[in-house]
Amino acid sequence: MKLAQCDTCIIKPELCHYEKGTCREPAWGEANCLSDHFVYLANTGTVKVGITRHVTDGVSSRWIDQGATQAIAIMRVQNRLTSGLVEMAFKEHIADKTNWRTMLKSQPEQVDLAALKESLLEQVEADLDEIIEEYGFQAIDITNTPAIDICYPVEQYPEKVKSINLDKELTFEGTLLGIKGQYLMLDGDRVINMRKYSGYNLQVETA
Repeated sequence: MKLAQCDTCIIKPELCHYEKGTCREPAWGEANCLSDHFVYLANTGTVKVGITRHVTDGVSSRWIDQGATQAIAIMRVQNRLTSGLVEMAFKEHIADKTNWRTMLKSQPEQVDLAALKESLLEQVEADLDEIIEEYGFQAIDITNTPAIDICYPVEQYPEKVKSINLDKELTFEGTLLGIKGQYLMLDGDRVINMRKYSGYNLQVETA
């Protein structure tokens, strides 16, 4: 039997079916789907909307993981299903994906995320009203936390991104020029996504 944590709703939270009583792992669902979630905006080269379970002192590790240089929490919602429904509403007006090549090529221009947040809230007001009508006023809590800036240790950005694939290239060497999000940046416009190789046994030598 497939684990509940492998269901499509992991990728599409708007399909969360815990409240219907059909989650095959209720304890897991309660811990992961019935906790508060945050809907946010992040500047990862272009501004995107996303969701995360954790924002501590105005910062989420997910924003750093995505290589965002700016981010702001829009609202706290009561569960994963609500976060997905809200995100769907925002996706009608703004992207929800990070272009990793764009993120790695440069430091993006600053965006007034607070102003953009207010503009988007006006555009999705009718959608939010429908969600509140169905799930109650406690479903959505607009946050007032300010936007944050996130800096990364980068000496030089690649001009043309070349991704290192450890399944094809077992060894490589070079000079580390930066770290951004999940990526190490090396000379020769090369990058490697370290998250991709979780579980690999790697040996690193420095000179």
